[in-house]
Amino acid sequence: MLSDKKAVLFIDVFNTFDFPGGEKLLANTKEILPNWEKLRKKAKENDWPVIFVNDHYGIWQDNFKKIADYCRNEENQEIIDSMMPHEDDYFLLKPKHSAFFQTSLPSLLKELDCNHVIFAGVAGNICVVFSANDAHMREFKLDVPKNCVASNTKEQNEDALRVIETTLSANTDPI
Repeated sequence: MLSDKKAVLFIDVFNTFDFPGGEKLLANTKEILPNWEKLRKKAKENDWPVIFVNDHYGIWQDNFKKIADYCRNEENQEIIDSMMPHEDDYFLLKPKHSAFFQTSLPSLLKELDCNHVIFAGVAGNICVVFSANDAHMREFKLDVPKNCVASNTKEQNEDALRVIETTLSANTDPI
């Protein structure tokens, strides 16, 4: 990988928020939704690939519409409607916390000649930080805009961003 081509990775934006603390994560996610939209627009303007990597919820057919329909509810409707992948976007399912663990993401990024990834999504203190760590170990350049990541609490988010910035050497400037 010799280029500095960027790719935007949206982590777990299709989410039921149906778990302990989910209502807090949902509220924090709604706060950053305009920033996700801004990042997506910037990606399209710069011809950066947009890749959605999402939990599978037991639906392994690798079809974002099935995942979105499964996750959709009255509370998260705005998020799902706003973030539906476009025809030229990529969508991958992940079995665990990291976007890299047992997925085709490393191969896809190589094929797209991308060595610089920009992460956005939820939860910052779980799936985003695990994904950023795996990207760092694979020597990708990292951006994790602090206004594009949400966790159950502001404190958890700040802790995750501190690790991402200091330990993983990621740029966390807002989008």
